[in-house]
Amino acid sequence: MNHWLILPILLPALVAPLIALTMRYDIVLARIFSLASAAALLALALILTGIAHDGTVTSYLLGNWAAPFGIVLVLDRLSALMLLLTAVLAVVVLLYSIGGWDKRGRHFHSLYQFQLMGINGAFLTGDFFNLFVFFEVLLIASYGLMVHGGGRDCVRAGVQYVIVNLVGSSVFLIAVGLIYSVVGTLNMADLAVKVADVPPGDRALLVTGALLLLLVFAIKAALVPVQFWLPGTYANAPGPVAALFAVMTKVGAYSIIRMYTLAFGDGAGDLAWLAGPWLMPAALVTLLLGMVGVLASRALGQMASFAVIGSMGTLLVAVSLFTPMAMSAALYYLLHSTLAAASMFLIIDLVSERRTGFGGNIEVAPRFAQMGFLACVFFLAAIAMTGMPPLSGFIGKLLILDGVRDADWAYVIWAVILLGSLLAIVGFARAGSTVFWKSRSMEGALKSSRRPVVLSFVAVGMLLSGTVFLTVFAGPVTAYLDKTALQIFTPSVYVEAVLGHVWDK
Repeated sequence: MNHWLILPILLPALVAPLIALTMRYDIVLARIFSLASAAALLALALILTGIAHDGTVTSYLLGNWAAPFGIVLVLDRLSALMLLLTAVLAVVVLLYSIGGWDKRGRHFHSLYQFQLMGINGAFLTGDFFNLFVFFEVLLIASYGLMVHGGGRDCVRAGVQYVIVNLVGSSVFLIAVGLIYSVVGTLNMADLAVKVADVPPGDRALLVTGALLLLLVFAIKAALVPVQFWLPGTYANAPGPVAALFAVMTKVGAYSIIRMYTLAFGDGAGDLAWLAGPWLMPAALVTLLLGMVGVLASRALGQMASFAVIGSMGTLLVAVSLFTPMAMSAALYYLLHSTLAAASMFLIIDLVSERRTGFGGNIEVAPRFAQMGFLACVFFLAAIAMTGMPPLSGFIGKLLILDGVRDADWAYVIWAVILLGSLLAIVGFARAGSTVFWKSRSMEGALKSSRRPVVLSFVAVGMLLSGTVFLTVFAGPVTAYLDKTALQIFTPSVYVEAVLGHVWDK
């Protein structure tokens, strides 16, 4: 077995309690170990991406128990891509945090490591029950991060976040119980083999379980009608926490892709592509709702949160078609939207703490420190978020528009995406002109209590550079994603790697 696969989960699982027990009073030592762990995760993600690069699917059997009876981790192009994206985001956000934000509480770095453990585990697990376990790790760690060093608004939003996700967890358990009662397995590969052979009399239970799982994943992905928790949660979360949360909604999108191409894909017989008819209309409404929210927002954090909802709608529109071309476009947009949203949340945090007394409210205020520089990076991030040329958001939306042109809903999808882009442009332009341009003409200047920290600006620059990288190297990136999409729609390779025998569907 390739023991590299366990390390993205094992490393943060060991470092987190080590920091909590021995370094919570020594911020310098906690920073060193946390940053070293994040850097090691980035190195591991690069190694695992190299292993999966040639299309090899690798499984890791914990305790050497053969699948489907034991716990299995699986590495393919998709999971390697998500691990790499998470590791890049983790390092950059941590650099921003150690500029001074992490001093607001003693347990930030240990919670941060537990969060990475949960995210990495969700991307690597080959079993739906263990996906539930890693979702719970995510929930606990993310709630701790959200209220860590925050005030009353953070706690209030955090309580709503926890309640919604606990309801989702309960539904998750009911769903996996229904599926297990019918199929007798929760191993993803084994489920793919057995779904088509379920007797007609049991299919109603199986469909109920599968659609309940879709509802759970929709909660994680902030998809209508269960998107209501996200604006308050992300807008009230501390800046670096909201930036890390940019990848959290992608866990929901990843789960939808994995579940409904593997277990309910082409080999599922009458149940093939079960999620598509439900996912498409929900994604279109999510896109429009998110962009209307951008236009109506009264605060920068709220605006960025609604933009995340809109971007998830755009992403899942492409996913819902379940074609290799549309899936490749969706993956490109997934990479772009994660980096763009994270950069926007960090920029908003920098702006808010310099506008003493005004925060992130979209209203005219006196000038503040580094106003010119922050106006420039806000402008770049807004271009990325709205999908305007020349950054990667424009390429991502073009790829999606191209990928859906043969769909039955093609004209509707084009109209909704273009209308959503227009709403986003107007919303971000209104916010930018109010906070930066109109404010420049006011008398006086605001004084910030926090010294400018170079690492904070470096972190923002790195995330924006990521969108530039996706633009300049769009050709090689899309070539890799085309191969990833083809592998997603060839589930037999995944099944054979996990179960060890040939699957002819």
